[in-house]
Amino acid sequence: MNNQKLSIFKGKEIRKIIHNNEWWFVVEDVVLALIDSSDPKQYIQRMKQRDPMLAEGWVQIVHTLEVPTEGGNQKMLCSNTEGIFRLIQSIPSPKAEPFKRWLAKVGYERVQEIEDPELATKRTRALYKAKGYSDNWIEKRMRGIAIREELTDEWGKRGLKEQREYSILTAEISKATFGMTPSEYKEYKSLKRENLRDHMTDLELIFSMLGERATTEITQTNNSKEFHKLKKDANAGGKIAGDARKALELKTGKKVSQKENFLREPESKKRLKSADF
Repeated sequence: MNNQKLSIFKGKEIRKIIHNNEWWFVVEDVVLALIDSSDPKQYIQRMKQRDPMLAEGWVQIVHTLEVPTEGGNQKMLCSNTEGIFRLIQSIPSPKAEPFKRWLAKVGYERVQEIEDPELATKRTRALYKAKGYSDNWIEKRMRGIAIREELTDEWGKRGLKEQREYSILTAEISKATFGMTPSEYKEYKSLKRENLRDHMTDLELIFSMLGERATTEITQTNNSKEFHKLKKDANAGGKIAGDARKALELKTGKKVSQKENFLREPESKKRLKSADF
């Protein structure tokens, strides 16, 4: 199941993942948030050279974890809150102190979310609102997240363990729904690290939900338990959404999949322009 989330520090996205019931942060994201360099890998190497004690304790501070992305899992250097505090000591940046306060707040929020899971949903809504998404879009995105979690939970119950298998099944649904895998879709929209679904239009989100919800229903009906059977279900669920997409495109003469993204202009502003037109 995808347990990766985004947090925002001064406009910079920090990816984090739950590991051993605590947040682990992508080190490169943290470095990029604190420095002006566009090459965090090189900066990290120089940082270790400047701080021999950091280099010596590096393997205790930083671990390689698989971070879920729309195009599949990527192995990335991550560190927990304690480790990030240590890394910050080696980064001379005026943003260091504000980042420490932000980090402490994020860690405390994780404790709150464990006690009251509804808080995580509220914070996700607030984050999308702050990033310029409309209420209508946020409702669809949140519903899509819930449907996605129901599907991955179902897969987990039926024996899926490897993140690679989740990625393959996800790609199967996407290919049958849109004719593109998630990685191909990201390229189509000119995205790199960004979350694909955060740049989907209303219709793209709706057909994504249909494909995944249909897959869940088919899997439960078939009581599928082996990977190759789950893959067949994923293709069948995606095909239902794909057929519906094609029918709509035939009726309207418009493509559902759009190249547009929200990198430069928030979704809510694009919606207003479209309405005015």
